[in-house]
Order: sequence, then C-alpha cells, then structure tokens
Amino acid sequence: MIWTLSPAPTRPMPRSIRPGAGLVLALGMAVAGCVATVPPPTGATAHPLPSPSAAATNTATARAPTGKPIVILNDKGGNVLQAMARREELQRSGRPVEVRGYCRSACTIYITLPNACLGPGATVGFHAPRLPGTSIVPPIVDQLMAQYYRSGILRRWQDEWRHSLKMTKISAAEYKRLDPQTRICGS
Repeated sequence: MIWTLSPAPTRPMPRSIRPGAGLVLALGMAVAGCVATVPPPTGATAHPLPSPSAAATNTATARAPTGKPIVILNDKGGNVLQAMARREELQRSGRPVEVRGYCRSACTIYITLPNACLGPGATVGFHAPRLPGTSIVPPIVDQLMAQYYRSGILRRWQDEWRHSLKMTKISAAEYKRLDPQTRICGS
C-alpha cells in the first residue's frame, strides 16, 4: 500500500522539484522497499496499488467524450511521471483524445485512455524505460507503465519490450490486433 496525506496540495510543484530522473530513481527505490504492514502516518489514507492494467480497463464506467478533440501528434515520450500526470489531465478533460503520427515510450500510456483513439496511420514504439542519456533502467518505472497496458500489449511489454533498450515499433493495426479494446480513430 502507498500512504498519502489527505488533503493533497493543489498547487503546482515548483519547477526546481518537479519529477525528473533523480526523483524517478528515488521513487522506484522507495516504492520497491515498501511493505504493506507499515502503519500509516498520522492523517494518512491507504491506497492500494492498482493491479496491472487496472487503470487501462476502467472503460465501462467512462462517459462518452465531448468537445473538440485533443490531438497528440508525433510524441516521442519522455518522463513517465509527467506522462502519468498528463494522462490524468486528459482523462479528466472529458474531451476526446486522438493519438496520431508516432507515439513512443511514455506516450504509449495515453492509448488506453477511455476517451482516446489511435490514428489508423499511427506508429507506436516501446522500449525499456531508462534515465535520459544512459542505459540505466530505473526500478519500478516499467511497472508504473504496465498498469496502463492490456491484453497482448501487456504480455509483450512484460515479456520483451520492457527489457530492451532498442525501440520496437508497431503499426496501429498491429496494436489493435494485440489489444482489441483499442479504438481506432474514425472507425
């Protein structure tokens, strides 16, 4: 379990302490060392970690997206924690999200949003998460990403892609074949 203090601050984090590679590494080491039997701090609420792909499968209760689509075009990825925060913002927006062009690395967690579709000509790329400019794979980041994958995509992530520093690219059609729940834009 992860303990969080309630209520959570609503102010943006100062730029000097926003999540970066060092924080990702520290987070990974801290979370990896957590034990569920640790008593909560005063004023904390327990939140169990979601099971793998739980975040990706909650589409049954989702409202139909409305408004002008938010288009994610040619996104090369980046910081996983920032992508997770952006994913939450995209879901809360209630607007349709279209993932088009190329979507690589951390961008791939947007595809399973309940309000998202994947462009029919999109190319999706997967590789092991790593600290920028290195081949160091930080602990737990692959598991953070895995919670947003489903079906064959999750299996390939767990079995292959999260272990490889080489980018594996697949087409939107192949993505849909591996994850039949994926919506293709315009269909």
